[in-house]
Amino acid sequence: MSLLSQEKIDSVRIAVLPDIRRAAEALHAIAMDLGLRAAPAHDIADKRTPVDANGNLLALDVFGWTDTDRVWWRNSRIALDSPITTACRFESQPFWVNSEGFRTRQPNAYLDSIDLTNFETRALTKAAIVVPVHLPFGQIGAVSFNSIDRTRADLEADFLACGDALGVYARTFIATYVHLMGSTQALPPQSRLSKREVECLRWAAIGKTDLEISMIMSRSRATVRFHIHNASTKLNAVNRSQTVFKASQLGYISLNT
Repeated sequence: MSLLSQEKIDSVRIAVLPDIRRAAEALHAIAMDLGLRAAPAHDIADKRTPVDANGNLLALDVFGWTDTDRVWWRNSRIALDSPITTACRFESQPFWVNSEGFRTRQPNAYLDSIDLTNFETRALTKAAIVVPVHLPFGQIGAVSFNSIDRTRADLEADFLACGDALGVYARTFIATYVHLMGSTQALPPQSRLSKREVECLRWAAIGKTDLEISMIMSRSRATVRFHIHNASTKLNAVNRSQTVFKASQLGYISLNT
């Protein structure tokens, strides 16, 4: 079978819950045949990684990562500190990277400005072929393909030979996973906001501080914080900015002001 085929694309496509594990196993097999191991993330801003229909971590059960590895989902700072996740915000095509720089099919000046100091410690790998997956509502997923030989720091030949094909497989797997699972993982069913929570977020969206909102609404500062915190919890947001963003996704507020 060729490196890129419709049969392989269909093998990593997810339509219903029972497909998840089968598709993950197919992606794992494709990577392993190339001497690589896949590290999937459906949202680079979220430590959670894809799970099967029973909630089992695919990274552990299928892709062969273990708790003894320096794994990305155990690192609370990787979304902000890793040069790989930073690059995924500025690039939509496959690239490969090591401590010496980013390599893409087309030049990208944004990547050239990313700090690669202590690359291996911050990226948790010597080198990787990375496929950013830009999704609806501003969500960004990614699949990192790392050499099974962890001492390898040069993936140029692998990238030129199979980077585009890996891009198709990674995008198909992540995009269909998010399409099926996104409503439960990104927007929880208990996400209905109260009138006060929405009012606070509307003012927060245009840059008002808690103190300013409290004066506008004639409520205490503590009450404003309480409403914003509750909204953050309901929307499974990690900070104020993400709370505002997710509220706009659900149509509670508008950012076009």
